[in-house]
Amino acid sequence: MHDDRALIEARLRRVLDDRIRPALYPESVPLRVSAWVAPGEPVPVAEGLAAPHTPMAVGDAWGAPWGTTWFKVQGEVPVGWAGRTVEAVLDLGFDERMPGFQCEALVQLPDGTPVKAVNPRNQWVRVGAPVRGGERVEWHLEAASNPVILDVPPFRPTPLGDPETAGSAPLYRLARMDLAVFDTEVWELIQDFEVLGELMGELPVDGPRRWELLRAVGRALDAVDLQDVGGTAVAARTELRGVLSAPAGASAHRISAVGHAHIDSAWLWPLRETVRKVARTASNMTALLEDEPEFVFAMSQAQQYAWLKEHRPEVYAKVKKAVAEGRFVPAGGMWVESDTNMPGSEAMARQFVHGKRFFLEEFGVENEEAWLPDTFGFAAGLPQIIKSAGAKWLLTQKISWSRTNAFPHHTFRWEGIDGTRIFTHFPPVDTYNCQMAGSEIAHAARNFKDKGVARHSLAPTGWGDGGGGTTREMIAKARRLRDLDGSATVEWEKPADFFAKAEAEYPQAPVWVGELYLELHRATLTSQAKTKRGNRRSEHLLREAELWSATAAVLTQHPYPYAALDRLWKTVLLHQFHDILPGSSIAWVHREAVQTYAAVAAELEDIIASAVASSAGRGDTDLVVNSAPHARGGVAAGAVAPSVHEGHEGHEVAAVPRDGGGFTLTNDLLRIEIDGRGLVVSAYDRVAGREAVAPGGAANLLQLHPDFPNMWDAWDVDAFYRNVVTDLTDADEVVLGEVSGDAATVRVTRTFGDSRVVQSLTLARGQRRLDIDTEVDWHETEKFLKAAFPLDLHAERYAAETQFGHLYRPTHTNTSWEAAKFEACAHRFVHLEEPGWGVALVNDATYGHDVTRTVREDGERGTTTTVRLSLLRAPRFPDPETDQGLHRFRYALVPGATVGDAVREGHRINLPERRITGARAVAPLVTVDNDAVVVTAVKLADDLSGDVIVRLHEAHGGRATATLTTAFAPADAVATDLLERPVEDGPVFERQGNTVRMGLRPFQIVTVRLPRAGER
Repeated sequence: MHDDRALIEARLRRVLDDRIRPALYPESVPLRVSAWVAPGEPVPVAEGLAAPHTPMAVGDAWGAPWGTTWFKVQGEVPVGWAGRTVEAVLDLGFDERMPGFQCEALVQLPDGTPVKAVNPRNQWVRVGAPVRGGERVEWHLEAASNPVILDVPPFRPTPLGDPETAGSAPLYRLARMDLAVFDTEVWELIQDFEVLGELMGELPVDGPRRWELLRAVGRALDAVDLQDVGGTAVAARTELRGVLSAPAGASAHRISAVGHAHIDSAWLWPLRETVRKVARTASNMTALLEDEPEFVFAMSQAQQYAWLKEHRPEVYAKVKKAVAEGRFVPAGGMWVESDTNMPGSEAMARQFVHGKRFFLEEFGVENEEAWLPDTFGFAAGLPQIIKSAGAKWLLTQKISWSRTNAFPHHTFRWEGIDGTRIFTHFPPVDTYNCQMAGSEIAHAARNFKDKGVARHSLAPTGWGDGGGGTTREMIAKARRLRDLDGSATVEWEKPADFFAKAEAEYPQAPVWVGELYLELHRATLTSQAKTKRGNRRSEHLLREAELWSATAAVLTQHPYPYAALDRLWKTVLLHQFHDILPGSSIAWVHREAVQTYAAVAAELEDIIASAVASSAGRGDTDLVVNSAPHARGGVAAGAVAPSVHEGHEGHEVAAVPRDGGGFTLTNDLLRIEIDGRGLVVSAYDRVAGREAVAPGGAANLLQLHPDFPNMWDAWDVDAFYRNVVTDLTDADEVVLGEVSGDAATVRVTRTFGDSRVVQSLTLARGQRRLDIDTEVDWHETEKFLKAAFPLDLHAERYAAETQFGHLYRPTHTNTSWEAAKFEACAHRFVHLEEPGWGVALVNDATYGHDVTRTVREDGERGTTTTVRLSLLRAPRFPDPETDQGLHRFRYALVPGATVGDAVREGHRINLPERRITGARAVAPLVTVDNDAVVVTAVKLADDLSGDVIVRLHEAHGGRATATLTTAFAPADAVATDLLERPVEDGPVFERQGNTVRMGLRPFQIVTVRLPRAGER
C-alpha cells in the first residue's frame, strides 16, 4: 500500500481548522453591549452593577492597562432555537496563545451572583441545553484589562508593569459578543479528531496501531460533508467509534490527572489582581465540577482560599461545598507556594503551620503532601520541615527545567540534612499546565525514568500561572484517554490517592540526598535586593516580637498580640511567594512589597518596644536587649541586662597609617590591613598565627560583571557572565573614620559608571570579626555586582546555612553537577575550614554567592578559596528599573571561626542588640545550656491556651544534649509537631522542676510545649 500518511494528516489539520471548528456555532445573533469604566482601582461589585453604562459595539477599543471595565450584555434567544443548546460567546479581544496573561472577566448575574469566567481559552457561557426560545439574558462582566507583559518576542523591557508608567491607551478591542447555537455533535467530533490525531503523531510509523488510526480518520473525513458539518458529524463519529474503544495494553503507563490552575499569587500582575484571578478560576472550576462527575480539581495556597472567603464569599461557599464532597481538593498545606531556598527556618515552618491550620479549620482537611510545582529549587532542610508539619509527600516538576543535568528519577525518596526522607514525585509530563494533548501524554510515558519498577505518574491538568484551570475540552480528552490502545491510561484522582498508589508500588524507591538544585533561575537569589532585605528583616523582627511578647505575657501578664502576630506572619509569608521574594515580578509588585515591609517593620517595632517596656519597666537604667539565641557582651540570650560593651574585656583597638597608604587596625585577636585602595590585603588571626587573605589577594574587592542572560532576565545568570569582570579598585577616598578605644573604622568611597559606593570597615574591641557596612547608590543596567573574599584556605567543601542547619557543597567542579552550581544560596553564613582553623562570612541581607578554587599566587603548592557575595543586579525584565537606587548591606569577615562561631555571628549581625532605659533587668524566659542547640522561636501557643512554645534545633551538625530551663513553673513538657500538636515519636524529655533535658541528633528540630502550672 502506498504511504499516504502525510496526506491524510495534513487533510485532518485543514478540515479541522477551516471547516469543523467554524461549524461549532452554526447560528448566532449579536448581544447588546454597554460599558462603564471604573476609575482607578477595582470597585465593589454593587458599584459596578449600578454604574451608568454607555453603549459599545464589537470592534470598539477598551481597557487601559490595569483598568476595570464593567460590561453589560443583554439579548433574547430566538424562538426558532427552541430545543437546541445555546451559549453566549464573549470574546473581549482574546489571544488564545495567552490564557491567564491578558484580559479576562468574571461573568455575573444582575444581582452579582458569579456564573463563570471568560478568558482566551474559555469564552463561553451556557444559556440552556436545551432552551425554550424567547428567553431574555443579561450578564455583567467585570473585565480586567491586564496588559501582556511576557509578549512575543519575550523578555523585552516594557513600562506596562506599573500603572505609574503604563499609560492609558486602550489595549483591546471587542471581537465577538453573540448568542449562538452550540452544536454538541460537532464539538464531540472535534475532541475525537484531536485525540486521535495527536495520538497518531506519537505512535511509531512502523506500528499497526498508527495505521489503524490513520485509516479510521480518513474514513471519518470522507463522511464529513464540508457544506453540512453539523448534519454529518454523527456519521463521522461512527467511523471513529471502533478505534476509540480499543483498550490500552496491560503494561500501559498510568497517569493520575488532577485538575489544576497554578495561580501565581503575584507575578506579571499585582496581588490585588490575583484576588480576582482566584475568584474567576474558582468560579469556573466549581461550575465544571457540577457538570463533570468524574472530574477532581486541586488548588493549593491557603492564602488564595482566604482571599476568596474575604472578597467573594459566594464563590467560597461553592468551593466549600465542593471540598466537602471530595471534589475540590485543598492541596499542599502551605500559606503560599513559596520559594524554599531563601525563607528562614521559622518562616519555612510557618508556611506549613498557617497553611495546614487554615485547611484544617475551614475544611477539616489534613494535607499529607507538599505541593510546589513551580518553585525554583528546594533547600536541603525542607524534608524535615515537611515531616514535622505532619506531611510525608512532595510534588514538584520544576527540576525538569534544569539546563545541564537530567535528574535521574521521577519518583524517589528525598533525604534532607538531618536524615529525614520524604517520598517525592516529579511528574514526567514536565508541566504543571497539562492540556491532555497527545504529545504530553506520550512524553509522560516515554520520559518516566522509573519504568520497570513503577507505573504511576501524575499530570496537573489545566491552564495555570495566571489561572484559568481545567477546561471542558481537557476533560473530554481525558475521558477518551481513560483506556485507549496506544496511549497511557488517564484517570482523575486526588493527589493523596495518587501518592498512596505510587508509594505502595515502589517501596524501595531510590534515595536522593541533599538539596534539589535547579540548574536555572540562579539570579533569583539576588534580584530585587530591597525585597530580600525586607524579608530577612521581617523574619528577625517577628522572632523578636514573639520572644518579648511571650516574655512579657508570662512575667507581667502583658497582653499577647495573637491577632497582630498572626496577621503579620501571613503578610510576610505571602511575600515569600516564589515570584515575589525571588525578585521576578513586575515593578508594581516590588514597589508595593517595599512599602509593605516598611509597615510590617514599624508595627513589629511597636510590639517589641511595648513588650520590652512592660518587662523592664520605666526607669533611667541603661539596659541592653539581647534577642539573639546566644549570650553576648555579658547579656544572656533572650535577656535584658545593664549595659556592658561587647568585647569590653579586650585591649583597645589601635588604628595606625600603613606604609604605602591605607591603615592597619589591630585588637587582641585580629590585625586588619587596608591598603590605599581601600581593600583588605591582610586579615591576620593573632591567636592562631594564620593569615585569612590569600597571597596576593585583596578581600572586600567589589567586582562588576556584564549580566545579560539568554532569557528570563530577572531569573537567570548564565555562566558566561564570569568571562568579563571589572575589579573596582579605584577609590575616591580612603579615610580613617571614627576611632575610639572600643572600635576603629575606615571609610572607603568609590564611584563607577553612574553609581557610588560608601563602605565602613570596622574592627571592634575583643571581636574576631571585621564588620563591613556597604551603601550602594546603584544606577547600572544589566550589570552584576559582587564582593569577593579570596581566602588562604584549601577547602574541598564549604558550609552554607539553610533552614535549621547547614549543608555542604563542593568547591570543585569535577562533574557537571558541581559545575552547574556556580551560583548558590546561603542564609546568614558560609563557612570554610581546614582541620582546626576556618573562616566565616556572615551577612544580614544577601543570599546568592559563589565559591571557587584558585592556585596560590605565592609559588607554593596548593589552592586558595574565594567566596563572593552577590549584592546587586540590574535586569530590565520584567521590571525595567530593577534595583535602581540606594541599598545597604552589612556583612562581616570572621577569621578563625568554627561552624559554631559562624552560627553565632550570623545571628548577631541579623539581631543587633537594642539599647533602652528601664527600671530592671529581665531574666530569659527560657535558656539552653548548649550553644550547639539554637532556639529559633519562643512564643505562646496559637490555640490561645497560654502555653509556652519553644522550638530549637541542633545547629552544628553533631549529636547534642541540652537542658532547657524556664523562668516559670511548667506543668508538663510535651513534644509536638510544628502545629503544636503532641507527637508519639518525638524526643524523650527528662523533666525535673523547671528543667527539661533532651538529646538531639544532627540538625534535629524539636518543638516543646510547656503548659504553665496554674494557668488551666
